[in-house]
Amino acid sequence: MPSIRLQRFLSDAGVASRRHAEELILEGRVLVNNRIVETLPAFVDPKVDRVIVDGGVVRVQPLAYFIMHKPKKVVCTNKDPSGRLRAIDLLPPDLPQRLFPVGRLDADGTGLLLLTNDGELTERLTHPRYGLAKVYRVEVRGKVTAETVERLRRGVYTSEGKARLSEVELSHAGADRSVLMVTVREGRERLLPRMLANVGHPVKALKRLQVGPLELKGLPLGACRQLSDGELRLLREAIDESYAAAKRERHEKRRRRGGPPKAGARGAGRGSTGGARPRPAGQPSGPRGAAGKPRGATSSSSAARGGASAGQGGSPRRRIIQ
Repeated sequence: MPSIRLQRFLSDAGVASRRHAEELILEGRVLVNNRIVETLPAFVDPKVDRVIVDGGVVRVQPLAYFIMHKPKKVVCTNKDPSGRLRAIDLLPPDLPQRLFPVGRLDADGTGLLLLTNDGELTERLTHPRYGLAKVYRVEVRGKVTAETVERLRRGVYTSEGKARLSEVELSHAGADRSVLMVTVREGRERLLPRMLANVGHPVKALKRLQVGPLELKGLPLGACRQLSDGELRLLREAIDESYAAAKRERHEKRRRRGGPPKAGARGAGRGSTGGARPRPAGQPSGPRGAAGKPRGATSSSSAARGGASAGQGGSPRRRIIQ
């Protein structure tokens, strides 16, 4: 089997997502063939190399995918010092794989939660660049107005910068409580509660209804089941489509930022009224340097120095762990 990146090996084995795997490596917690890996990129052959993380040998397990209807007071972490009920505690007790929750729901949040040991899929489900849609039903305090809904659509500033909701629908607006149906494509932690608190409507209850094409479909509260092959295929297709759409949107934003120069910008309108001033007769054309010489005119010594520096640099070498 050909060598693969160490981060991918760790994510495929269910140890951590690729981003977290990089942190483990750079912290010196990963050994390959009894040698600490100190730099990235690093590569391993899963059939040959022996990988150890925090003293335990990593063995690749069969991939498993579960969907859960998470109840309240259940935490989405595999290590909880307080001893609270964890999402993995609701999985079948005889499950051989070590699964991890994909993303997070607050302890008081309910609804759809995915659990898997597929680090690659976890990365694609949680990284903001893929932009997979997640739908929530959110109950908030106070009466939400149409102006507030429009503000959420345009974007709200948080401690991490501006964030906006892809879709917002006001389902109910009472004197002391309102209900919103919200679609989110960002993966920042506690994004919805922070955004809604910033517009004056703290969250009372939050339920995740949908992740991409996946829905609870009558799954009882606290229950879980494995994803079917068809559901998994649809999920992967939705991720690919969402990523392509997000990529096009980023490209369009860059194109708009790089549009034609504004009126009055340097170099704009030359050759017409208001352009560059006429050059006195006898003065050479072209941009001039500080010494009064036209730019681009170099002495033989400076040309020699430029030639001596040509070809320096190069791309970093990959380190392959054997």
